[in-house]
Amino acid sequence: MEFGLLGPILIDGQDCTALLAAAKPRKVLALLLLYANQVVPVTAIMTELWDTTAPRSAQTTVQTYILRLRKLLATVAGCSPQQVSRELLKTKSSGYLLQVGPGALDLHRFDQFSAKGRRALSVGDNESAARLLDEALECWRGPALVDVPAGQLLDAQVTRLTESRLTALQQRIEAKLRLGYHHELLGEICALTTEHPLHENLHAQLMLALYRCGRRPDALEVFHRLRNDLINELGLEPSAKMQRLHQAILVADPVLDGPQRADGLAVDYIFRLGQLV
Repeated sequence: MEFGLLGPILIDGQDCTALLAAAKPRKVLALLLLYANQVVPVTAIMTELWDTTAPRSAQTTVQTYILRLRKLLATVAGCSPQQVSRELLKTKSSGYLLQVGPGALDLHRFDQFSAKGRRALSVGDNESAARLLDEALECWRGPALVDVPAGQLLDAQVTRLTESRLTALQQRIEAKLRLGYHHELLGEICALTTEHPLHENLHAQLMLALYRCGRRPDALEVFHRLRNDLINELGLEPSAKMQRLHQAILVADPVLDGPQRADGLAVDYIFRLGQLV
């Protein structure tokens, strides 16, 4: 059985919103999926459902939701609820455990491909990094848990997953900039900087892509727009690394043009190796 939570919750390709109309059982399922193959304590489920105002009947209500989930999983899997309780959604001393196989959860696939992509990027295997990070990002079908009204615990996990996706996006862009795909990346990076107007790394990637497309004035304008936003919103100047990139573009430093090397001559080169002074 396959599950998805990087977007609407799916069970074997079926949208869980249609399968579970009530929000609270979906929240329980979301918690079990996020901590798949680990015991989720009943106390954690109660905190997610009611925060600090759990009713006296909370434990019994949680049991009811678990029974409902077992029936749903049994229907989708074509087996009995008893078999589900033995093999899939198990009762433990302090809580419940949802057992999933290798590769059965999109989050696990995303984590695996992302980790492999990061390792490839770190050793300069840019083609493999771009391919692996593309595969990681293909696991996403929209915002994480988009169909679940997140409580205290789920909200923290959604934030974590969103940041993980953004990191993977940046690393894929880095790999493709090293490979010379600056023209193809422009639209995507422009959209990301609009979504994240104070994110320095993304603006640096956009500046480099614009510069390599022969649009130096536009690259400089990106820096000035970011600087204005940082000053107005946070009272901060751009970082020293951003200012070095700005200066490199002003003087048309040849280091920005390539050719590509294993240690990278894209934004990663400027930010991590700090060779522009």
